[in-house]
Amino acid sequence: MTVPFVLLVLGALAAATAPRLLARAEWPEREPVLALWVWQCVVAAVLLCCVSAMALTASAAWTAVRGHVFAFAPHGVEDAYGLQGHGRWAGALAVLLALGGVWTAAMLTREVRAARGRRRTRRAELRVRAPRLPGESVWAGERLVVLEDTRSDAWWLSGAEPRLVITTAALVRLKGRQLDAVLAHEQGHVRARHDLLLHCAGALAGGFPQVPVFAAFRDQVHLLIELAADDTASRRFGRLTTALALVELNEPRGVFGPSPAPLAELPGRVNRLLSPAPRLPVAHRLRLTLLSLLVPAVPLIITFGPGLHALS
Repeated sequence: MTVPFVLLVLGALAAATAPRLLARAEWPEREPVLALWVWQCVVAAVLLCCVSAMALTASAAWTAVRGHVFAFAPHGVEDAYGLQGHGRWAGALAVLLALGGVWTAAMLTREVRAARGRRRTRRAELRVRAPRLPGESVWAGERLVVLEDTRSDAWWLSGAEPRLVITTAALVRLKGRQLDAVLAHEQGHVRARHDLLLHCAGALAGGFPQVPVFAAFRDQVHLLIELAADDTASRRFGRLTTALALVELNEPRGVFGPSPAPLAELPGRVNRLLSPAPRLPVAHRLRLTLLSLLVPAVPLIITFGPGLHALS
């Protein structure tokens, strides 16, 4: 009955140490897509540790649960886990882990509902400020909406009827291919489904604010998805054009002033585009990808290890 303890210790270590290791690394800003993948693997490993520990402790506490968990296991596999005789404390731990799972689901539901509410509000405002033209009964595809506004801004409104919104002030400021770069940046967010990552990261960090890996995941996701979208735009229209587009779009907000409190990461994004660090070698990227896959594989190996050993 040591497997659940090992899983919980492993999950706690990953949750505590992974943010520090990734914060000290210098390569995530050079490879934001790979960094997002590594973060997702780490978070998946922590969640797998908790889910596997919950399943095993619940199996030790209640015979009915054990029957379902080991329903298709060959003879001798169940005995390899030593689940008998630990009902009292195992039941309490299983209930605690199950409550954590329910709380996670509740936080994710709240995050999704809040996002839908914000989208409905923005869509209602958009219908008022940019009503449909006569005969335009259906909005299909990637519809571009131009708003009359003195503020320079552009954003993507996701949902069943996705559309890209840009203000007239942004159209005045953006010159030539800079507008194309801004559009490519926003489209990069949509094609990579960055909104789903933001929802998951926000739900985990909001539900478990004391867990370092979830808070760091939320903070890093916000930066890394912007860097990834910047790279999408720069591959098509060049780094200089993309950097100038960011400057032109955000300069009226005072982002590049002496004390840029809002959107403080933008100067760093511009500097990154203007003075790009070389990408990691392909072999290095492949090694990092494979190593990150091992992170969620470790809890699975620990969980199924006794059963596989019993069959050998």
